[in-house]
Amino acid sequence: MLELAGLTALIIEPHAGMRASIHNMLSLGGMSKIEYANSSGTAIRPLRQKAFDLVICEYDLGEEQQDGQQLLEDLRHNKLIPLSTVFFMATAERTHGKVISAAELALNDYVLKPFTADTLMERISKAIEKRNALMPVYRLLELGNLGEAIEICQTGENAKATYRVDFLRLRAEMHMTLGQVDAAEEIYTELLSKRSIAWAHLGLASTLFMQERYEEAEEKLTSLIETKSEFLDAYDWLAKTQEARGNLTAMQATLESAVARSPYALRRLRKLGKVALQNGDTETAHRVFQQVVSKAKFSEFREPEDHVQLVETSLAKGETKSVPAIIRDLAKSLSGLKKTAACRAIASAMFHRHNGDKELATEELEVALLACKEPIGLSNETKIALAKNCLDHGLEQGVVEIMTSVVGNAPTPAAMSSAMRLLQEGGREDLAKRITQASKSEVVDLVSAGAEKARLGDFQGAVTLMSEAAEKLPHNPQVVFNAAVAALKCLDNLGWDMPLGERARRYVADARRLDPRNPRLSLLTGMYRDILKKYQISGVDDIPTMPTTKAEAKKEAVAK
Repeated sequence: MLELAGLTALIIEPHAGMRASIHNMLSLGGMSKIEYANSSGTAIRPLRQKAFDLVICEYDLGEEQQDGQQLLEDLRHNKLIPLSTVFFMATAERTHGKVISAAELALNDYVLKPFTADTLMERISKAIEKRNALMPVYRLLELGNLGEAIEICQTGENAKATYRVDFLRLRAEMHMTLGQVDAAEEIYTELLSKRSIAWAHLGLASTLFMQERYEEAEEKLTSLIETKSEFLDAYDWLAKTQEARGNLTAMQATLESAVARSPYALRRLRKLGKVALQNGDTETAHRVFQQVVSKAKFSEFREPEDHVQLVETSLAKGETKSVPAIIRDLAKSLSGLKKTAACRAIASAMFHRHNGDKELATEELEVALLACKEPIGLSNETKIALAKNCLDHGLEQGVVEIMTSVVGNAPTPAAMSSAMRLLQEGGREDLAKRITQASKSEVVDLVSAGAEKARLGDFQGAVTLMSEAAEKLPHNPQVVFNAAVAALKCLDNLGWDMPLGERARRYVADARRLDPRNPRLSLLTGMYRDILKKYQISGVDDIPTMPTTKAEAKKEAVAK
């Protein structure tokens, strides 16, 4: 059995007696750095502050709480725990089947109650041993060096037979991150030729989606859900596929099935509410956003836009008496968030418009428009709702400003077309053309201005301009790419600066995420590494490389 002394642990368990029992078991195994949380909400704070080697979480956290699996979903989605954290689910017999099915999703393990200290220590030791074998890959992933991580996985697949499948899974996921869909598809197909693995079926379906083979992806995902009904990631991918095919009715049905199995996952609930609104199903949307606002009340992941959508659905249902209280709750309980002022103003404008007070509605819309001049992180959906209200009140300049931001920040042409549908369906093709032209001009002007500053030797000015642009349009691949160029040129010409070096690395990672097949990404990687070499900088995060084959990965490793 491995030595566990020195490892850190967090116990998430609502019952004090069981917390004490698990603590004693861990202590017997040599662990002394142990912390506690009695709910999903109280677990977030310590997990934000530091990484734990081990988390032991009770599956059933109480009727008003998320269950352990839903908490784990949120932790993974919000990147609050690294891959190196071993996450154990403690479960009773009645929830055993759900945990086993869900355990495939997150490289975690489970332990069935009641369990002895010996059983727990044996399971933890095996999990830590596996974690240690994969740790070199985890470290490189955290640094963003996917090229070298892929190389280590390839070595591990042959040298460590016990964990071959784990190395293959990680490598396939990294190929997907880098946009190397063919390489990922080859791995998933190889695995499935030997045995049926749920996550490999999901991975293969995701490669079909990335190749826009939506019909095949939908067929595979539907089949997977029929055999693994608790595999929630499959529902998310199926809904995403149905959305890509334009079948929003089927998408809503898929999300409703997922929510029935996982009623406390706020991210999925929000998605269901939004698609129900798009489908004109006000009844479902209202019920869902009531649940979202209620369930998020004591959550670390509260979202002011939830209140806006609850106000919208309340007004649509004629439940006007509840609206002032919703707006007051938004303004009071979420006052510390950047987007709250804009959301309060949008919700108030909707309320005043419903009551026929056009003057007050217009005042609130102007407040919202002013707030949106700053990069507050408002979603495109809420910006479009604001634009629609502005259009109804004759605030055409506000419509142009907001929709120019929406279109400029659309990550794909399809997203751009979807955003413009509001104006096209409203017979305002004139505004649509004006906005499209303004958006293109804004991006071109920003990129050109940044390039001109760099040409004139004002490298810091170029960084400032392009950083502001990237903050304003964080989903625009061209803007983010040029922000990376500006940062790298500044480092190259004015000397190494650690915060700017980290910003440059982050911009390159974002550019790769937004447009992974951009052939110019390798130039940025080369620029960054040349800068590190030029200034003899060591001990800093690397930038992902993009070898597309085993031969190329090996060649790059030799070059290093």
